[in-house]
Amino acid sequence: MNGNGFEEIYDLVCVGFGPASLAIAVAIHDQGISPRVLYLERQHEFRWHGGMLLPDARMQISFLKDLATLRNPRSQFTFLNYLHSNNRLVAFTNLSTFLPFREEYNAYLAWCASHFDRYVRYGQETISIDPHHGPDGKVESWQIFSRDVTTREITLVKARHVVIAVGGIPKMPPSLSGPSSEGPIIHSSSYVTTIPKVLADKSCKRRVAIVGGGQSAAEIFNNLQQNFENVSVSLYIGDSALRPSDDSPFVNEIFDPDRVDDFYTLPAEAQKETLQRNRATNYGVVRPELLDRLYESMYHQRLHEPDETKWRCKIVPRREVVSHQKRADGTISLQVRNTMNGQVSSSEPPFDLVIAATGYVRDAHKSMLESTKHLLKTGQYDITRDYRIRYRADSVSANCGIWLQGCCQDSHGVSIEDFPFLGG
Repeated sequence: MNGNGFEEIYDLVCVGFGPASLAIAVAIHDQGISPRVLYLERQHEFRWHGGMLLPDARMQISFLKDLATLRNPRSQFTFLNYLHSNNRLVAFTNLSTFLPFREEYNAYLAWCASHFDRYVRYGQETISIDPHHGPDGKVESWQIFSRDVTTREITLVKARHVVIAVGGIPKMPPSLSGPSSEGPIIHSSSYVTTIPKVLADKSCKRRVAIVGGGQSAAEIFNNLQQNFENVSVSLYIGDSALRPSDDSPFVNEIFDPDRVDDFYTLPAEAQKETLQRNRATNYGVVRPELLDRLYESMYHQRLHEPDETKWRCKIVPRREVVSHQKRADGTISLQVRNTMNGQVSSSEPPFDLVIAATGYVRDAHKSMLESTKHLLKTGQYDITRDYRIRYRADSVSANCGIWLQGCCQDSHGVSIEDFPFLGG
């Protein structure tokens, strides 16, 4: 084990260096303070949703909700200053849009991240965060163990404050999991990196199934339809139709930072009901302009072929994949349940590739914090209003804590705001 940095106690260690931790780095910089800070990131370089950086995919939120503008419009880390610094501000203005291409927004984030390279250790996967007790028996700091993803060497650092912001882990439903799921079954998060290899030979006919009814599923369906004429695509959705996302002005106010106070004080049942009502903003829904584009493409098929069974690209509603079977030739047969009558049928012919656009789970902190569970005040990961894990006061010093980011919707809703201990 490498004990480099063991003697030095950092003021702050951020586990994960995605947009959340990057926003913290920007806020610290803008305030002109110089804490001892370290960022640990599993990837070898900054890359935001690299597996879904499709050329024509756009952001789903305004560029004004960048890393800095709403907090400090004069910051050098605004999206507009990024455009100005790269001599694209005037040209971008001519687009008359608040929704930049996703690949450009990734480039903006990477540009911001490059300013903090000396504080970031890339290629480090955090495996555990353990308490370190002081002379009085209370936890006075945390030991963060990380593993080099290339050499597998373990490194230990210590910090008084830890922010866990590792993002979501691709969620693969049980119906598509298991030993036979390797190879021809992938998650949408690896689409861009996998497809060029799997569908390299465009002269060979292929069959692809997509499972899911949200933005990622629709974007992949559109990408395959437009760029791979040799591929037949079936999109299986559980709903009766693809649903539009709601980004109307009044609904968008649910993302305002001051909405956290209202949501946090709601009874647990009211919080669940509110989250369910707000699902149409971002979960299992598709941007209306993409829906229009998809419908036009489907109509174009109908124009040339009235028989839908002969279409190259199909949207199959009211279908739930209940299991799969890998055949001897490597193809995948899906067992699909009709949600209207409950009948289960097998996909014929089978598919060469199945793509699960089934979202993410956000519980990576639980395994990292296993050794701290006995310190929890209630035995559960209760989160205070300022996103801090509620540990027992008699066990953890006041000047020592762990904060969570990106996995607190159940307690804080969908609003986004700066961490209070940064003084933002």
